[in-house]
Amino acid sequence: MWHRDSDRYKLFTRRALMLGAGKGLLLTGLAARMYYLQVLESDRYRTLADENRISHRLLPPPRGLITDRFGAQLAVNRQNYHIMIVREQTPDVRRTLEILNQIIDLGPGIIERVERDVAKRRSFVPVTVRDNLTWDEVARVGVNAPDLPGLIIDAGRSRDYPEGPHLAHTLGYVAAVSEKELNGDPLLELPGFTIGKSGIEKVYDLALRGKAGTSQVEVNALGRVIRELEREEGESGNTVVMTLDLELQRYANQRLSRQESASAVVMDIHNGEVLAMASHPAYDPNAFTTGISHRLWNSLVNNPYSPLSNKAVNGTYAPGSTFKMCVALAGLESGIISADQRFFCNGYLDLGNARFHCWKRGGHGWVNMHNSLKHSCDVYYYEISQKIGIDRIAAMANKLGLGTETGIDLPNERSGLIPTKDWKEIQLGKRWQGGETLIASIGQGYVLTTPLQLCTMTARIASGKAVKPHLTRDHVAPDGISSRQNEEFPDIQISRASLARVRDGMNGVSNELHGTGYRARIDIKGMELAGKSGTSQVRRITMRERQTTGVLDNDDLPWKYRDHALFVAFAPIENPRYACAVVVDHGGGGSSVAAPIVRDLLIKAQELQSARPGISAADLPASAQLRPKPPQSEEGEG
Repeated sequence: MWHRDSDRYKLFTRRALMLGAGKGLLLTGLAARMYYLQVLESDRYRTLADENRISHRLLPPPRGLITDRFGAQLAVNRQNYHIMIVREQTPDVRRTLEILNQIIDLGPGIIERVERDVAKRRSFVPVTVRDNLTWDEVARVGVNAPDLPGLIIDAGRSRDYPEGPHLAHTLGYVAAVSEKELNGDPLLELPGFTIGKSGIEKVYDLALRGKAGTSQVEVNALGRVIRELEREEGESGNTVVMTLDLELQRYANQRLSRQESASAVVMDIHNGEVLAMASHPAYDPNAFTTGISHRLWNSLVNNPYSPLSNKAVNGTYAPGSTFKMCVALAGLESGIISADQRFFCNGYLDLGNARFHCWKRGGHGWVNMHNSLKHSCDVYYYEISQKIGIDRIAAMANKLGLGTETGIDLPNERSGLIPTKDWKEIQLGKRWQGGETLIASIGQGYVLTTPLQLCTMTARIASGKAVKPHLTRDHVAPDGISSRQNEEFPDIQISRASLARVRDGMNGVSNELHGTGYRARIDIKGMELAGKSGTSQVRRITMRERQTTGVLDNDDLPWKYRDHALFVAFAPIENPRYACAVVVDHGGGGSSVAAPIVRDLLIKAQELQSARPGISAADLPASAQLRPKPPQSEEGEG
């Protein structure tokens, strides 16, 4: 009996010792773990606790400015007052908004939209009611603040374009970030952050954005901000200095405003700087910054004059007779024809069973290259194009900057089209026909160019250099370092003699009696221009129309069926500095409609050159002011 109790006692003791040892090990492990967490890892967990308590938030940086070549501000950041509501601070959100709507106009659907936004967010999170309050509206809300519990007026920054429509197509605009534009950059996810959507704002968006700042705020478990602990302001974006001359740009827009639809480009032929680029009609980019209405958007999209399109870069037109300089150079450089060689024009040329007409029904008689440009004789170019062929013409056109993108710093530039035999075979699956060469030689048919390309062509003819246009001079960083250097353009690889012959013909157009552009000449000594007119058909003239009613005048046709009016020129003749191209959509004759605009723009450019810096339009000589439209040239044009 005693032995049995002794065995039980020993068994219990062993089990108790084992259990005690197990508990001891557990307590030891727990103590070691607590020591590890509270002593050895204390700094790490203190940091994690702070991170749960401290919220790091990005601060949007001020967007960089855009200025003209002389520092005039073209795109700035203005103070923007907006009103917000905090749900927990007002007993009745809808009632407060209805009272606010009696004080300032909120617009349709705003109250319902705010109610939806308030319901989605925590009660202490502010919800924007309306942006872009005027100072008068801010004052009215402030006076009535006791009757508007929960409302907060805050000040931010928004993009502003002081010149409005004058620079809409070149500057572009900024707007809110869309979902497809989110790329992981946390800056793009900030509420109300805007990015460049078109124009210079889009091309140089990264340079203009700047560097975000940071704010450290203490928050509670619900995310409510308790206090701001630290703040580091961001760096503003770079200032982009454009090549544009604001005074000339304003004048170009004013000059084009007489037309339903038109575009113009003025360029420095030595460095490719675009001094003015205008497209009419335009739109107000500030409407996009503040949030464009559906009604306004639809009116812009459905406008037959295409105010949203930058016609100087995106518009493609048959160049008409302005293309004849290209054909003349192709003929001279081929060695197949000479400038003194003459062809007889009796008003038409027959090829097979087709007849190709000159613009002058009775013809021009015997014509050499100089007179072919001066009088814009079509038959002359029919003749030489048959001898040199379309491929030589296309090669020269490409050399002059036609049929290919110029590379200007704007989005969505169109390349136009200079056809070749291979192009037609590949694109249309058909062989090139001889008659198509004749049509192309006078800038019709498949040939398409942009006004910017025509200005580039003119600059290359005037300078003999492979000039490339650009719109920005510098991207100036906050430390003042500029990123653009002066560019030296290579020789265009066209003989000086050939270029001189063509320039001489352009001089005849503008400065010799009976030249197609004579009535739009510059008669100020030392400022004379040399140019070339062009009229581009947009409809087919049938043989029946020629034989019965005769070719209808543009004034007798609906606007969309009228010819495009073109004119290109450089000035001054003795020491060329500026090139200009103008296209008036469905404007009629190039010499009567487009040439006077080119003349006035080149006068303005030259007078501003001598009057700089800081001269206002009111101080300019009277000869730079708008002139009445001259009568059409006696000789007409091709």
